[in-house]
Amino acid sequence: MFDVLTLNKISNKIYAVLNDDYAVSDNATAPDAILVRSFNMAEYDIPDSLLCVGRAGAGVNNIPLPRMTDKGICVFNTPGANANAVKELVICGMLLACRDVIGGNKWANTLEGDDVPKQVEKGKSQFGGIELYGKTLGIVGFGAIGAKVAVAAEALGMKVATFDPYYTGDQVKVYENVDDLYANSDFISLNLPLLPTTRGMVNDKAIKKMKDGAVIINMARGELVDVNAVKEALDSGKLRSYVVDFPNADCLNYKGIIAIPHLGASTEEAEENCAIMAASQIKDYLENGNIVNSVNFPRITVPRTTDNRLTIIYNANTKALDGIKEALSVVEHTLNYVERDTIGYAIVDTAAGINLEDNDNLISRIADVEDIISIRIL
Repeated sequence: MFDVLTLNKISNKIYAVLNDDYAVSDNATAPDAILVRSFNMAEYDIPDSLLCVGRAGAGVNNIPLPRMTDKGICVFNTPGANANAVKELVICGMLLACRDVIGGNKWANTLEGDDVPKQVEKGKSQFGGIELYGKTLGIVGFGAIGAKVAVAAEALGMKVATFDPYYTGDQVKVYENVDDLYANSDFISLNLPLLPTTRGMVNDKAIKKMKDGAVIINMARGELVDVNAVKEALDSGKLRSYVVDFPNADCLNYKGIIAIPHLGASTEEAEENCAIMAASQIKDYLENGNIVNSVNFPRITVPRTTDNRLTIIYNANTKALDGIKEALSVVEHTLNYVERDTIGYAIVDTAAGINLEDNDNLISRIADVEDIISIRIL
């Protein structure tokens, strides 16, 4: 039986994945796994029992990855599971930015009297806008979300380009320099993770390189953008609008800023997709040791060839792997291993009973190897 702790409300769809071998609750004291959405785990007291964390979403800024990695805890995310929901909000954000629907709605609801239709016709000109058709959308970050945004934008008659050093396809025009994308885009959609290299990337220098009247759509992370620089650009008319799904206090009630309360993945479908993917990943890890979509461990999936399997987490860039191989030499086995940064991960299948004495105390032999972080029998 595995104990799974939920730190946020998670879709009941997880129970289609986590069967009777799993006890899921919001009060488990010694969980094998944690399912989390937005709960901030920065100061979370990590229990010794914890083996993995499943983040029902793409971003993992709320999870202390260095601490998790040091403790040998595998952290998963769910890239692409909420991509359609975010894509739709990006399109919605562009429409709101070029057509003042929000302002028009607020004004219309102040009207009174029997001549409301006449008032509407007289006052509607103050809410005039522009169309998306024929405009150029520049997508910074062409992953699962960016690719879907591109298809939708092209269907609306927009021209689409991207800047992404890791994109090698030919779906859209590719700029090798982000400044060139800025200079040629009417709308700029940020669809990339928050990293030390991307924090504050949209600043006063970047904005100066943009087209006059450009619109910035930020459904990724608020910290990608210098809000004060955006405000100055809005005041001067350099920018037409800034749409942000991660607003802070500086974004609120400011002309030209459309603040959305983190609704990017807040659809029933997205929450279900993320929950199912996160639950599936932790289940495969707990039962089979396989790793898919981890943000701190290497990827490895190995079909089981025997009933007896153990997994070993070790410090990479050491002699630990040589020690593991020597320890395993006493039994017939199949060894698969991968390394990523400081983490090494091995999956061992053996026909021999792992705990039997005729294995020459196999677990103890492996445990004696230097730089072993943890061993688990599956």
